[in-house]
Amino acid sequence: MPDVAVDDGPLTGTRIAVLLESDFYEPEIFYYRHRFAEEGAQVDFLTRLWGNPELTFTGHEYRAPFTVVRGIEDLTDAELREYAALIVPSGMVADRLRYSEDVTRPAPATELLRRAFAEPDLVKGIICHGMWLASAVPQVVRGRKVVCHNNLVGDVRNMGAEYVDQDVVLDGDLLTARTGEHHHVFARRLIDLLIQRRAR
Repeated sequence: MPDVAVDDGPLTGTRIAVLLESDFYEPEIFYYRHRFAEEGAQVDFLTRLWGNPELTFTGHEYRAPFTVVRGIEDLTDAELREYAALIVPSGMVADRLRYSEDVTRPAPATELLRRAFAEPDLVKGIICHGMWLASAVPQVVRGRKVVCHNNLVGDVRNMGAEYVDQDVVLDGDLLTARTGEHHHVFARRLIDLLIQRRAR
């Protein structure tokens, strides 16, 4: 069932994509679903569908179900550009999405992230362990200021990123946040950023 956004908010007509897989952090995902819609944005949840018309995932904390009907495998560059932001959430989502049955080829979600970084008009939002998805394409964050979960500080430094000890860090078109529990301040910063970009 599609989410309903208000038709007179500051982000009316804006589309935000959120990646999803099992073991997602329910407070974060359900917050995004409703909070961005309050501002008028359409929120689309994307995943690797593996040839299925839809997949239902379960959350980490409460095993809450969440059904996704939009796949990433065939998402074109033109369709990707329709989004104002792409969010890689916290929890195990990134780890599950970076799986590739052929280790000589990047997972579809990793390739999607690489393509997203080639689009400066698309805000990339990565929170907590979401940085795992960038590990196979470290060049996208090399030299960028980021924050991540404390467990990944060594990883992001090995990827060539500059770790900043703040809850939310903005570096151009890249917005990062420390943990899933910071999803509300991450969302607030993203909303403000998208409103500013629309005003240009």
